[in-house]
Amino acid sequence: MFGQWLKGIGEARRPSADASELERVVRAELHEADEETVLVVSAMVGLLGTIAYADREYSDAEEAKVLEELHRVAGLSQEGAASIARVLKQHIVEVATVQAPRYARTLLELADRELRCQVLSVLVGIAAADQQITTAETNSLRHLTTALGLAQTDYNELQAEHRTRLAVLKNT
Repeated sequence: MFGQWLKGIGEARRPSADASELERVVRAELHEADEETVLVVSAMVGLLGTIAYADREYSDAEEAKVLEELHRVAGLSQEGAASIARVLKQHIVEVATVQAPRYARTLLELADRELRCQVLSVLVGIAAADQQITTAETNSLRHLTTALGLAQTDYNELQAEHRTRLAVLKNT
């Protein structure tokens, strides 16, 4: 009955080629890491891209901040961080718009609360990297806070550190 519309439904359940490419590069650059670490790092990178592109612009400042955060990943060389950042930029639209729920779910399942709070802190920093946290970025951060199993008070505390960069306050 619905055959013409349901063809390829199995494909919809699999990660897209763009998401697989990001994960493949993370796996290649963290060649000694276990599978769980690869999934967690891939999810973190994906969420960095999600917030950086939330306002539909991936600014140079946000890109630099993403690269800075990648340099903090243990076992990742500078070349490896640059390689992951390139793939993220290449696939930023798919990563930020389609894959974000999957990345948040991965972190909810595999990361403890402390790591998820640290990730949220980094995400707020990414949003503030271009000196303005837009309404779109605020909305994305609030949704991701919930998706990561954190409370809005967690987000509010982190956002307070960047209060002067909130676009909504600049317009009042």
